[in-house]
Amino acid sequence: MKEQFLLDPDLIFLNHGSFGACPREVMQEYQRWQLELERNPVEFLGRRSAELLAHSRALLAKTLGANPANLIYLPNATTGVNTVAHSLVLQSGDEVLSTDHEYGACDNAWNFVCQRSGARYVPVEIPLPFEAGEFTRRIWAGVTPRTRVIFLSHITSTTGLIFPIAELCRRARDAGILTVIDGAHAPGHIPLNLNALGADFYTGNCHKWLCAPKGAAFLHVLPQHHDKVHAAVVSWGYSNSIAGHTGFDAYTGSTLLERRLQWQGTRDISAFLSVPQALRFQAAHDWPRIRQRSHTLAAQTLQYIGELTGLPAICRDEDFGQMVVIPVPPMNPQWLKDTLFDNYRIEIPVTSHRDRLFIRLSIQGYNTPADADALVKAVSEIIASKKGTP
Repeated sequence: MKEQFLLDPDLIFLNHGSFGACPREVMQEYQRWQLELERNPVEFLGRRSAELLAHSRALLAKTLGANPANLIYLPNATTGVNTVAHSLVLQSGDEVLSTDHEYGACDNAWNFVCQRSGARYVPVEIPLPFEAGEFTRRIWAGVTPRTRVIFLSHITSTTGLIFPIAELCRRARDAGILTVIDGAHAPGHIPLNLNALGADFYTGNCHKWLCAPKGAAFLHVLPQHHDKVHAAVVSWGYSNSIAGHTGFDAYTGSTLLERRLQWQGTRDISAFLSVPQALRFQAAHDWPRIRQRSHTLAAQTLQYIGELTGLPAICRDEDFGQMVVIPVPPMNPQWLKDTLFDNYRIEIPVTSHRDRLFIRLSIQGYNTPADADALVKAVSEIIASKKGTP
């Protein structure tokens, strides 16, 4: 499997979670689409793009358990969160309920929108160690008559936790509260059925665990909210018909959601069109088996390093997938990250939550037990070198 990817063979890459890694054949498909575009950009973007994107979305929707009419491509999940946050009309005194485990960029987006409107962004503390059974109770206890939106990660970035969001989506729907789910790490990582989940808005990355090229993500919007969602760039998609205005008729007759958000003129859609090849790659390599093997290796590594440090895990085995955070003793986080890379050629992030420090381990199909052993050895040597250090 490692030969299927383009990663530096001299690097121990244990950070798939940040930006993903693209298989060789998917990258070739991506570059093929870019060359195809350049053969006749007017024909490609003006007359073919809608049909090509519709085909790609249909295949992705099948994987996600979604209706393709409710799906739109975007560059990344943070763009999806921003698109929804800036589209919703919040009033002074309204509340957006969230947790203290959310991705910092998305925290910034909601804080910006709330400060501008007079609303409040309210993060609920989710203590560690994580207790999935307590999670729903804590979030729902934070709901007030002023709660308009519940914003949650499906899999958290800093702590690698799978949040059990289905019951909260159901309760919110019954209470008339909108749900916005940041699924940046979910597609290709855990099974998804967006129709069954019922979140009002769900955004996810294809370039991470689905192994698509960088710049491929999606936003899923339930039909009753299509007219609420606005593009960051207001362009020809806001005309009743873009045919005749631009000479491009590719999007005539498409849905409101598609016209507004998908038609951006000179946008390279090659990453979007390469998503089906990423799906085919994973299907050809029995990806459920790969995911299970990766989870097992991540769990074993968590256990081995825990035995070295004496620090307990922050969650149970079923609370994470292929990405898990491993507690390490207090030390300078930048020094630890730099030492792992400079001295051991291990690419892995160091994260923190409140006063706790973690190494965030991502295991993907290209990783081997030898990769995990190298991390265990490196951490062992680093801890030994820090003994007695004030």
